[in-house]
Amino acid sequence: MKVQSPLEVYNYLPGTNCKECGEETCMAFASKLIDRSKTLDMCKEILDEAYKEEYEKLEDMLSPEIKEIIIGVGDKAVKVGGEDVLYRHQLTFYNQPPFAYDVTDVMSEKEITERVNFVNNYKKFYVGNFLRLDMIAIRSVSDDPEKFKECVKKVKDLTELPIILMSFNPDVLDAGLEIIKDRRPLVYAANEDNWQKVAELIDKYKVPVVLFSPDLDKLSSLAKTFVEMGMDELVLDPGTYPSGKQLMGTFERFIKLRRSAIKDGNKDVAFPLIGIPAISSLISKDKDEFEQAVSESILTILEILKYGDLLVFHNIAPYAILPAIHLRFNIYTDPRSPVQVDAGLFKMGNPDENSPLFLTTNFALTYFTVKSDLESNNIDSYLLVVNTDGIGVEASVAGGQLNTGKIKDAIETTKAKEVIKHNTLVLPGLAARLSGATEDETGMKVLVGPTDSGRIAKWMEDHWESDK
Repeated sequence: MKVQSPLEVYNYLPGTNCKECGEETCMAFASKLIDRSKTLDMCKEILDEAYKEEYEKLEDMLSPEIKEIIIGVGDKAVKVGGEDVLYRHQLTFYNQPPFAYDVTDVMSEKEITERVNFVNNYKKFYVGNFLRLDMIAIRSVSDDPEKFKECVKKVKDLTELPIILMSFNPDVLDAGLEIIKDRRPLVYAANEDNWQKVAELIDKYKVPVVLFSPDLDKLSSLAKTFVEMGMDELVLDPGTYPSGKQLMGTFERFIKLRRSAIKDGNKDVAFPLIGIPAISSLISKDKDEFEQAVSESILTILEILKYGDLLVFHNIAPYAILPAIHLRFNIYTDPRSPVQVDAGLFKMGNPDENSPLFLTTNFALTYFTVKSDLESNNIDSYLLVVNTDGIGVEASVAGGQLNTGKIKDAIETTKAKEVIKHNTLVLPGLAARLSGATEDETGMKVLVGPTDSGRIAKWMEDHWESDK
């Protein structure tokens, strides 16, 4: 995106404040275009032929620095690329890298089914979200078009997830594309040896393609050639290597490509990047599964942090998946908007009028930690969640987002006093400084709980019955 100010966008909008886009003013709509919560086609007036020049100018201004590629179809489709900045704190990263897990055409039908179903069904609950896996990568190990075709048929019947077809043999790729062309797969890969035949396939099937070369000059030349042929749905693979100087080279190539695209404006390489952490496990057959997972995780962390827009994995052990999926979530959470839950009064277990009333903030990590600690210890209670704009207890007390006025408002809004008869509120230990003023403001007795919600059960034994 070549623009950061809403005023720059507003200058090309009709300026009639017609409200058809759902915003009160064109300036408000301009702000939404910049943060991508609205799209240009939501402005009906600018779609008119009279605004053709303005529309084209805005389309260019608002397009991301890294081209956004869609793989798959329907609600399972994934977006890769589409980023504007080198560093998350400058703005945000928008499209988290899809995770693809491999099957091969030499696996048994049972193994293929088990792996595909594992990816289909995987989900991990984390701070209010279900984290999932996204794609299936079908690798040709046999180099046999017929075997590959049969494998693609099996996978197609098992999943609606987007698919990557992986081979350097154009005949193998063609066999797979015949089966799954309607699902818009990603083709992997064209290189300096096979690019002409692969280009013919891409032109025929109209699907996105990966270009591979560890030589960045050759990779740039390949990309330029494909674009000149009218094929610009490209993903670049500068090579993933797992150890020593090759690992350092992987790191450097990913950074060079992204810096060249965003900082230097090099459109020849302004495409998403694919990383293959799976390579670590595939070339380390002599190592045990745990060692393979560790090596794969190192590559994963490197490529998530340094601009990998799509990653292909082999190891499905929990200790391989969890670090990657948590890191991805955290890196691709908008730093301008803390992860938060709704404020309100919530039942933990089966509380009654004698049950304790705890207080916390609406920062999602805090809320779900407290919730988990209460429920896992079978503490039937009420939890009053105060809106602190998604900021945790200690920081919100220091910054004023959690104060006695907000606590009083939350108690009154939720009618918390009406569900208990003991008139006692338990503040988090990190909010102890607010206890006296909260008593004065709310008319409730205030107890100071532990600083760590994991200690609530012990605190209850020592304080609740005697102090309330």
